[in-house]
Amino acid sequence: MASNTTELNIPVADPNDPYAIPAAMPSSADKEPRSFDVADFAMPTRKQEDWRYTPLERIAEFLDVFKPSGETTIEISDTKGNAVDPAHVAISQVPINQAPSGTVSKPNDRASVVEWNSGRTATVIALNGEIAEPVLITVTGGGLDLDALHLVITAAAGTHADVIVEHKGPAKLAEGVEIITGRDSHVSTTFVQEWDKGSKHVGNHRIRVGQGASLRHSVVTLGGDVVRIRMDQDFGGEQGDLNMLGIYFVDPGEHIEHRTMVVHNEPECKSRVVYKGALDGKDAHSTWVGNALIQPTAPGTDSYELNRNLVLTPGAIADSEPNLEIENGNIIGAGHASSVGRFDDEELFYLQSRGIPEAEARKLVVRGFFGELVEEIGVPFISEHLMNVIDRRLARGESDAMKAVLEDK
Repeated sequence: MASNTTELNIPVADPNDPYAIPAAMPSSADKEPRSFDVADFAMPTRKQEDWRYTPLERIAEFLDVFKPSGETTIEISDTKGNAVDPAHVAISQVPINQAPSGTVSKPNDRASVVEWNSGRTATVIALNGEIAEPVLITVTGGGLDLDALHLVITAAAGTHADVIVEHKGPAKLAEGVEIITGRDSHVSTTFVQEWDKGSKHVGNHRIRVGQGASLRHSVVTLGGDVVRIRMDQDFGGEQGDLNMLGIYFVDPGEHIEHRTMVVHNEPECKSRVVYKGALDGKDAHSTWVGNALIQPTAPGTDSYELNRNLVLTPGAIADSEPNLEIENGNIIGAGHASSVGRFDDEELFYLQSRGIPEAEARKLVVRGFFGELVEEIGVPFISEHLMNVIDRRLARGESDAMKAVLEDK
């Protein structure tokens, strides 16, 4: 009697080709849709993983298509205030749906697709050659009417350049940024958010690092009622090198949120993500969510992400969530770490025992906490200013604390 049973054919991995059978399950770290259509994205709720830390009631206006106010201005120069050399820095305006705009992936959450559909034009900064002086892009808010801005930064093959994007003034800004680096280029981009009180900024950075290229992508957030920046990156070829650095200082009542998504999709690429933040005051709230995905197509990957948070006063909250998903085993290394802690009493006691007043000791501890990262950002134009801002914030915090004590009496 013939049997009707069929033997199950279970694939067996080939030890000589570990990528013959890619991961069967979809990624849990990168599962959101990619689309230019708002209808493809549900309205966010706190039950959704990508939004569970975000105060949605404070950014509700960023979640439906709107008419931009047009009050935000952009100025482009070098850090000495001189005009840039048009032979090396070409500036243009294009319709938002015209290349190179829209060529780095697609919007990847409700806020980014709303920005895309609300804006009309993109500002394109095309870099090429050796650019000795950093390029300074100054984004100035013109008020608290909702506005949209789309910025595209491209670097041709072999380019060496530093770009600084400063945000200041009062604003409610939905911002999209695309960064495309060409083969064997070496580029640094530093984004500084130093908004006036009451400002809100919801941004999305989409990044592609070219073959053999290196990109240092730094984010420094020093002010804003609500700032939420999501960064999504992939590689455009093998042997790319990505260094993502972040510094944030959160004052009472502010919500500062950074989300990084690093996708290793090409062989022999390297990534480092290091974010550090300090929180000072009641209801100061920071969120850092770091995702790293190593796909089956990325042998020889070397990846690491780190987040450190320093809570300076009671009543501040820091959320820190690193996530790592590895879909193959032929990698150099992958890891992550995070921490949330308060001032080290022993450090303060040691400094005070050497005759240093408590206020100065606190400044020294915070400067030490940020110091190595500030040096790694490597832009003198930013470094001194950043430390001065931190000193002023600490001094203001001490003044507010003393005022509160006097009011209690």
